[in-house]
Amino acid sequence: MRTRLAIRMHALLERHFPERRLFLRSDTDTRFIRLKPGTQLIAFAGGAAVVAWAIIATAILLMDSIGSGNYRDQAMRDQTIYQDRLNAMAEDRDARAEEALAAQDRFTSALDQISVMQSQLLASETRLRELETGIGVIQTTLRKTVKERDTARAEASQMKQTMAEAGAGTGGMGGQDSATMSFLTAALADTAVERDTISSDAQDALLAADEMATELALMRDQNDAIFRQLEEAMTVSIAPLDKMFRNAGMNTDSIIEQVRRGYSGQGGPLTPISLSTMGEEPSPDASRANRILNQLDRLNLYRIAAEKAPFANPVHNNYRFTSNFGYRRDPKTGGRRMHAGVDFAGPVGTPLYATADGVVIHAGWSSGYGRLVKIQHEFGIETRYAHMSKIRVQKGQRVSRGDRIGDMGASGRVTGPHLHYEVRIGGKAINPMTYIKAARDVF
Repeated sequence: MRTRLAIRMHALLERHFPERRLFLRSDTDTRFIRLKPGTQLIAFAGGAAVVAWAIIATAILLMDSIGSGNYRDQAMRDQTIYQDRLNAMAEDRDARAEEALAAQDRFTSALDQISVMQSQLLASETRLRELETGIGVIQTTLRKTVKERDTARAEASQMKQTMAEAGAGTGGMGGQDSATMSFLTAALADTAVERDTISSDAQDALLAADEMATELALMRDQNDAIFRQLEEAMTVSIAPLDKMFRNAGMNTDSIIEQVRRGYSGQGGPLTPISLSTMGEEPSPDASRANRILNQLDRLNLYRIAAEKAPFANPVHNNYRFTSNFGYRRDPKTGGRRMHAGVDFAGPVGTPLYATADGVVIHAGWSSGYGRLVKIQHEFGIETRYAHMSKIRVQKGQRVSRGDRIGDMGASGRVTGPHLHYEVRIGGKAINPMTYIKAARDVF
């Protein structure tokens, strides 16, 4: 069986690959190499395999070249789009920063204007009290003058009546009666002069009272205008701050009370107006002024609280916002885990700043965080700044908002240089962007 199969295979090979001889001739000798059908088949198969491999490899290289070119072009287009987006975000951030600086300048200017208006208000209130006191004195003098005038008139009338009765009783005047009459006439003339003087003084007092009443009305109108300006300024200044704290989820009344306990000193420009009312209720202007001063006090407490809460951005230079707060895929393990902060990516050495006033409670290495700075703030708030390349503060150091605390880096468990920024209240992590976004319309 095998012999027949071998014979058939050999015949088939002989038909397509007949036996050939390859002659090799030299000067003295001639030799040949015998190429059997099987050998030719093996050589043909090897050559075909080499050619096929070359064709396939060339096709793969060509397709890979075309594909890599497309990928490279797509990558370049994506990179251009991404760079444009980064530039637009940077321009938007710079514009917001300029708007924040302008808003802060307007806020400072408003505070200065409010201080000037407050001084004008206090001066106007003092002048108003002086005018009211002057009018009271004039009215008292006027009443006394009118009383004296009426008394003089009554005495003059009585003297005339006495003289008339004396002339009718005697029917004539002797020497003594003539002297008495002369004396009475002179006294009557003096009384008339005094009466005219008193009447003239009363008229002058009435005119002065009218002038002072007019000045007082003008003063009240001026005070009302100042009050309205102050009330509008308070509304414009306090409302954004109040909204900022509420958007950050903070109880404004509790914050104001806590700051007030820490700043309970008396005196200064925000001391409530205290005027003697002689047992009477405070005037409407005094009550209105005290309400404005209370609002000024609340505005000042808001300003202090805003410095102590992390409303600022920890990175002032160009950066990329690379990761949100919340659950995300772990780049190391591929699983999902809680991301307790937000990530700002940038070059190594980018300056990092404290986002609020506070005390450094940790400045060193921490597993996973790398080089880490923790700052304790008021209201039970703590901020964390991780993966630094360099720490520029020490534990126990007191820092203010905007103080440089370190440099951006890639220490700890990271895939590249960035800042991992956290905000915690009572040890519980919350979204830091809640504070940053809440302050965008204020600072």
